[in-house]
Amino acid sequence: MGSTTSCCVSGSPKLRRNAHSRLEPYHQESDLSREETACNLQHISDRENIDELNMEYNPSEHPRASTIFLSKSHNDDVIYRSVREKRKSLFTNNHGILRRKYSSCSTIFLDDNTVSQPNLKYTIKCVALAIYYHIKNRDTNGGMLLDIFDEKRHPLSKSEVPLDYDQYDPDQRQIYRFVRTLFSAAQLTSECAIVTLVYLERLLTYAEIDICPGNWKRIVLGAILLASKVWDDQAVWNVDYCQILKDVTVEDMNELERQFLELLQFNINVPSSVYAKYYFDLRSLSESNNLSFPLEPLSREKAQKLEAISRLCDDKYKDLRRAARKCSASMDNLCGRRWVPAILS
Repeated sequence: MGSTTSCCVSGSPKLRRNAHSRLEPYHQESDLSREETACNLQHISDRENIDELNMEYNPSEHPRASTIFLSKSHNDDVIYRSVREKRKSLFTNNHGILRRKYSSCSTIFLDDNTVSQPNLKYTIKCVALAIYYHIKNRDTNGGMLLDIFDEKRHPLSKSEVPLDYDQYDPDQRQIYRFVRTLFSAAQLTSECAIVTLVYLERLLTYAEIDICPGNWKRIVLGAILLASKVWDDQAVWNVDYCQILKDVTVEDMNELERQFLELLQFNINVPSSVYAKYYFDLRSLSESNNLSFPLEPLSREKAQKLEAISRLCDDKYKDLRRAARKCSASMDNLCGRRWVPAILS
């Protein structure tokens, strides 16, 4: 407890250096007695704001930290406006007049997308768009290339890699086709796509590298490989990816997975709060780029399912609500709580 750096530093190398730079050196005062210094001892929570440090540098670990892809998407207003003009997924064109779908008393429009069961196609599109903004608005021009992610040293196909392979940024459609091919062939779930983006941003933070035209395919491949093994109960083996990418060897996939884990410092935990944050940030990204999920009228079957889920949750938390009624009343301002059930017709 005498050291000011004993328990205030996270596992991230980038965080470790910044945390040390903010700490003041410890000077021992031998002339003062223990009783005299005890009242002036600074508490650990006063010396370091741990939450602020971790949230600032580790958005893939803390739910209140802003995701990197969402902040990068706001840096390019020109691209934002052009994509906004091209994509009109929330609108229907009726004789040249753009009309948005709104719910009414007779019709409720919902998208087939929830945090527990995201829509696979549009989730992959949103993840591809997030990767696109990562590449387009990277911090450095070119960045540091690790050998394991360099497509020139480890090509994914036998075709010759162009000399200017690291000079031109891929567009969103190219990224989407690459990710969609892997997810379709390996039969991965939409939740795995969100975890893939979490691992990708965690890698960029821990290894202090940038995703660029020369390494984005192998970084995405490594994130998908790891996310499929952590998330899915029946994980896809490395040899299965070799059947999807015909010219990749099993040894290369094993080495990619090993070094990816080492760069993550074997931190593969994804809290539910972080997962939910990435899901809603992807929705915000899709809405800002008019890449929103398609709206469909609420059918009778879906309404019955929602009502059944509502009844299940109502029975589950019935005891908790009874306890809340007992302890929530005040003698100064006595008011009773009324619980009105939702009605779906």
